[in-house]
Amino acid sequence: MMKEKVKKALDMVRPSLQADGGDVEFVDVEDGVVKVKLTGACAGCPMSQITLKMGIERMLKREVPEVKEVVSV
Repeated sequence: MMKEKVKKALDMVRPSLQADGGDVEFVDVEDGVVKVKLTGACAGCPMSQITLKMGIERMLKREVPEVKEVVSV
């Protein structure tokens, strides 16, 4: 159930990443830690950690309160 909530929330943030030539791929969720893979322009971007923590993680925590952390794998 949590996986579906996380995937739905990621779909909300995806358009803004795609606008910059990047994307985010859901990998797994375990004990509240969401694992994602940044792709496209996001993969090599020096700002990707900020995008991950301040953008994706903050939005996921707001939409899915069970999320503790988002990590890039």
